[in-house]
Amino acid sequence: MKDLERALADIAEIRTQVARGAEFRGYGPMTVAATAVLAVAAGVAQQLWLPDPAAEMAGYLMLWIATAVICVILIGSEMIARTRWIHSGIADEMIHAATEQFIPAGVAGALLTFVLFRFAPDTLWMLPGLWQLIFSLGFIASCRSLPKPMFAVGVWYLGSGLACLAYAHGVHALSPWAMALPFGAGQLAMAAILYWGVGDTSTEDGDAGQ
Repeated sequence: MKDLERALADIAEIRTQVARGAEFRGYGPMTVAATAVLAVAAGVAQQLWLPDPAAEMAGYLMLWIATAVICVILIGSEMIARTRWIHSGIADEMIHAATEQFIPAGVAGALLTFVLFRFAPDTLWMLPGLWQLIFSLGFIASCRSLPKPMFAVGVWYLGSGLACLAYAHGVHALSPWAMALPFGAGQLAMAAILYWGVGDTSTEDGDAGQ
């Protein structure tokens, strides 16, 4: 019995190592591009309905958190479906390997937002820059299983986050474009890399079926 358990553990470890060494193909370029459109739409919505976000921080946070949640649901749902089709034999391991580096960054971003909102409201103008910095760290950490050009997207978010902290304050604090433009451009760049480097779903499905 112990030999069987050891053998199963060895197999599980091998599957995990294979998953971590393989290129993850679960992100769909069209869905990622859709998240860029959502980011820009959220910026337009803020411009129209929250002209003074500093005075309506609850509304500002609800808008951008809701946008982020929708994007995560869209990408996550397609990621699971594509991964189970393309990486069928090791789908669970591939999903875990692709997301394990991102989850801590997401949790840190959520906790940081709560702490600043609850205990340091005068620092909330930094949120767009901080969100982008945290996103960049999680993204860069997960790049080991993505196409190599994807590293540039992580660098983009790092640079845009620092730029927001440097310039998006005072009269420009919480500008809708401090979120819409960086995330719109970054997600479009990610979609382009996925499209040219991986291809669309129909192509991959055909390859997987061969």
